This record gives sequence, C-alpha cells and structure tokens, in this order.
Amino acid sequence: MKVILACGGTGGHIYPAVAIANTIKAHNPQSQILFVGSSRGIENDIVKKAGYKITHIDMYGLNRKNPFANIKTAYYFLASRKKARNLIESFKPDFVIGTGGYQCYPPLYAAAKAGVPCAVHESNSIPGVAVRMVEKHVDRIYTNFPDIEKKLSCSEKVMRVGNPLISENIVKAESSVRKKLDIPSNIKYVVLSFGGSRGASPINEHVIDFLGKYAPSHKDTLFVHATGKVGYNTFSEKAKENGTATLPNVRIFDYIYNMPLWEAVADIVICRAGAMTISEMALGEKACIFIPSPYVAENHQYKNAKVLADADAAILIEEKELSAERLEKSFKDIRFGKDTAKIMTENIKKFAVRGAAEAIFKDMQELMSRELLSLIKREDEKE
Repeated sequence: MKVILACGGTGGHIYPAVAIANTIKAHNPQSQILFVGSSRGIENDIVKKAGYKITHIDMYGLNRKNPFANIKTAYYFLASRKKARNLIESFKPDFVIGTGGYQCYPPLYAAAKAGVPCAVHESNSIPGVAVRMVEKHVDRIYTNFPDIEKKLSCSEKVMRVGNPLISENIVKAESSVRKKLDIPSNIKYVVLSFGGSRGASPINEHVIDFLGKYAPSHKDTLFVHATGKVGYNTFSEKAKENGTATLPNVRIFDYIYNMPLWEAVADIVICRAGAMTISEMALGEKACIFIPSPYVAENHQYKNAKVLADADAAILIEEKELSAERLEKSFKDIRFGKDTAKIMTENIKKFAVRGAAEAIFKDMQELMSRELLSLIKREDEKE
C-alpha cells in the first residue's frame, strides 16, 4: 500500500497527518508513506522525527496587501501542478490524503485527475481555502466539527470522523499523577494556562495581572502557566514585581514537557482555540476559557471557539477584549457558578470523536476497493 500525505503550515495540519500515517503503518507495516510539504515549513522537522520521508512542492498564498507579490504565487501555483503530476506518476500511490495548508492542493488535484482515490481532512469549524479548492475533485471530505457540510458545495462527500490525534490515551487525574507533579494536599483546584508551544505575549500580559490580583488570596488553587521560551524572562520579572513569583500556589514554566499530566489534573484550562487543542480538551472533558489567536487564516480559531461557546461548552474571550478582570470573572463563573463547570464539561464532551484515524483508514480501504471494482468493470466493458 502506497500513500501520499500532503500537509503543511501549522501543527494543526501536520500532526493529524502523522496520526493517519501511524495508523496505516500499524495496520500495514509494509506500507510506503510519503509526505508532501513545503521546503521551508515546520513539517520537515515533525515528519522526519516521526520517521517518515518528505518531499517538497512549494506553494504561496495570495497576498492581498501587495498584488505584485502574487506574480510569484501564480508561478509556484502552475509549477506545483506539474511537480505534483510527476510525483503521482513516479510514486504511483494507492491513495492521497491532504490535511490542510496550500500544499494539499497540488497532490490532491493531480491524484484526482489521474484517477487515484483521494480525500481531504478539515480540522476547523469552517472550510479552509485548500479544502474549497479541492472539494469538487476529491472522493471524500473528512471533518472534525459537526455541521460543516452546510458550508460546502459537495456536502454529500462529507464524513465526520473527528480530529486524528497521535495519542488518544487521556491521562486520568489520579492521586499518582498529582504526586508525580508534586501537588500539595491542600490544593483543591488547578488552573492551567498557556498560549501555545511558543507562548503568546497578550495572554502572558493579562495572566500575570490576573495572578497578581487573585492568586495570593486563593491558596487552595494552584495556578500553572507556560509562557513560551521568548516570553519567560519578561513574565518572570513581572511575577517578581507583583509578588507571585514566591507564592507556593503559582508555577511558571517556559514550556511544559509533561503537558498531558497537567491537562489531566486541570479543572480549568485557559488557552488558544486551534483545532488540535479543542480536540484534546473535548476528549479530556475540560472546562475551558478559549482566547483565539486573531493572527491565523480566516480567523478560524475564533470560529472554532464560537461554535463551542454557542453550545455552552466553553467560554470565549477575544484577545482584543482580554483583561485580568475578564479572566477573573470567567474563572469565578466556572468555579463558583451553579452547575456551570458541570454543564460545560458535559457539553464539550459532545465534540469529542474518538478513533478518527481508524475511521479514516477504514474508509480509505472502502474507497480503494470501490476504485478497483470500477476499474474491473471498465475492463470488462472493453471486452
């Protein structure tokens, strides 16, 4: 079995592709898997560390601020189609899957034109540009959020599978985990906050103010915050200034390497609203305060979080409205509001879909079998 996985740009596109690749390998160890991405993207490190080969087809998005820059975009667009066609002819895949980013388009379009079964996965609550470009050409559109088919012209191709995660083994918040994290017995509540792997300065700025006002008077609550490596020194200095650096119920990290453990014990999580993060929070049934990044394509994090907020499954605070006071109010609403935490965790659980990669693998088999039967039928008709 030979499969091409096209992805790029962000971890939210790359990690689901790796999860699919791992599932294919688990079922068929002899499978040949080739990733397609950008020569300049983080997918190179992630894919290689996962043990897979990657080749490059560079693409650029439209530059709405500088139309002249789109000359380069047009060139790469045309060149990418030829490269993708050559790749399909040389690698001869049995299936091609795209999981987001502009790199998806060339291999999926070339595969469709060559009659190779193909599919695209959309992890966000709205279809991205790449998905809209290929939806008429692919055989299947895998989705994460419910009701996304209403936003697509080829809704009959939609199959909701969830978001493929590298690991769905959610750590349970048992006493052994609390002991491993050295959480004192007097701590009754845990608040975990972070702004992504690299951190987010607006979140750092308001979280430190929130801690200064709230942490000293709530010694039964442990506040754990990851600043990102760039923001660590600034955050630490402010923590010294407002006195939270020495508080036993405040822990500051530049990066949390054992994040699954902290997610397990957290009662409230304050974080961004990428599709991967939301999937993890839904599986863990966490009460969340989402602060979407406004710097992503089509403002998709806001739209992700809005879906959950409208379902009473999370609290949404836009970055432009973020303040220590808003964080404090949201925190109190969850912790002290009557049944608020229970309602949120029950509702966010409804967005959890387990076994996404397995569902995709099973559907791949069916689509390939259907294509094989179609080929046999065409050969019979010739005779």
